[in-house]
Amino acid sequence: MFWLVTSTVVAAFMATTMIFVRLKAAQKPASVKKIILPPLFMSTGALMFLFPEFQVKWTQVLEAVSVGMIFSILLIKTSRFEIRKQEIYLIPSKAFAFILFGLLLVRVIIKLIIGGSFSLGETSGMFFLLAFGMIITWRFAMLYKYKKLEKELKELNYSYTNN
Repeated sequence: MFWLVTSTVVAAFMATTMIFVRLKAAQKPASVKKIILPPLFMSTGALMFLFPEFQVKWTQVLEAVSVGMIFSILLIKTSRFEIRKQEIYLIPSKAFAFILFGLLLVRVIIKLIIGGSFSLGETSGMFFLLAFGMIITWRFAMLYKYKKLEKELKELNYSYTNN
């Protein structure tokens, strides 16, 4: 029970931090680097799987990543960009905070359900994979949306300079 409470408090702190980071990021133009770097930095967490207590079966990997990809749909749907002053900005969604805390609640419920079936290490590994599956899917979708808008911006600038 101690680990459930501790991990939930840490996850809530991280979700709150992400809300503030996202709101602050919306004040500056978006870039490919800002979209790609978070999952790249997070990928270093996969080093946990070098230790036997964190290793999970391939079926569990597929399950966790699949659930993460499904969870990412909410983030993908609420992430949008717009062009302002010849630059592309990520528009913060009012639903972002609710989605993050909702996903946290769902993760806690899942943890309560499966927590007794798996060791703490396996559960940690599975939730890392779930989060990674979610962020990588979301960021690829953001990158696609960004590149599409970047192409539109270039076409607008090209047609604007040729007229």
